[in-house]
Amino acid sequence: ADCRYTCHHECRSLIQLDCRRPGQCQGQLSPEGTLLPPCTQNVTQTVEEEKPEPPTIQEIKQKIEKYNAKVTNCLLMKLNDDGTYTGFIKVHLKLRRPVTVPAGIRPQSIYDALREVNLADMTAKRTSFYLPLDAVKQLHISSTTTVSEVIQGLLKKFMVVDNPQKFALFKEMRKDGQVLFQKLPLTEYPLYLRLLAGPDTDLLSFVLKENETGEVEWDAFSIPELQNFLMILDKEEKDKIQQVHRKYERFKQRLQQTLKEARGKPG
Repeated sequence: ADCRYTCHHECRSLIQLDCRRPGQCQGQLSPEGTLLPPCTQNVTQTVEEEKPEPPTIQEIKQKIEKYNAKVTNCLLMKLNDDGTYTGFIKVHLKLRRPVTVPAGIRPQSIYDALREVNLADMTAKRTSFYLPLDAVKQLHISSTTTVSEVIQGLLKKFMVVDNPQKFALFKEMRKDGQVLFQKLPLTEYPLYLRLLAGPDTDLLSFVLKENETGEVEWDAFSIPELQNFLMILDKEEKDKIQQVHRKYERFKQRLQQTLKEARGKPG
């Protein structure tokens, strides 16, 4: 109280003070020393965001009825007795890099799908393949199907043997004439997002893209794949250099033509 000595609470047991007025001090460590009691510290607590309560079965039922009333292509959602529901989502594949697929394997048939035959495991030969730009795949999933499972399911349907960590699922939204992309966490449920947004794909659609550069697990790529990426980057770099050269070559020609015409004019 008199000397105003201050220390961390953790250091309290290590402090020995020679207080001249022990009767005025409020905290005693030993007969030889005293210490002020620790002051109240302002502790910043992490305030967790309040998560909305999960919808009840009745609320889900009402949302599904409202959703199905807007459906025009017979792709309805169906509520199960346990509160889960099933439905369809469409995923646009916008992949810029080639994917790795088995070489010499026929496309998967319905018979193979019913038997859950993985044709990719039937050969060790691999080849690179560019999927058609903006290809669309329709999936029948459950309300418990996560983004991670959707990505794995898409890769399996196209017989892509690349590591799923190379890819990410985005939701595409259109607002005020702008197209907005947001990466979905692996634990998100796409069918629930579809239910909330309604069947209109202009309001919400799903897109499979390569993982963002800062989050790519490069260890998941093989050496030939990394070398292939370098070849692609070299080609893009050369194309860009040629574009710049052509641009300034045209500018140079117009400038020389203008100077040539100006020399023939008086003044």
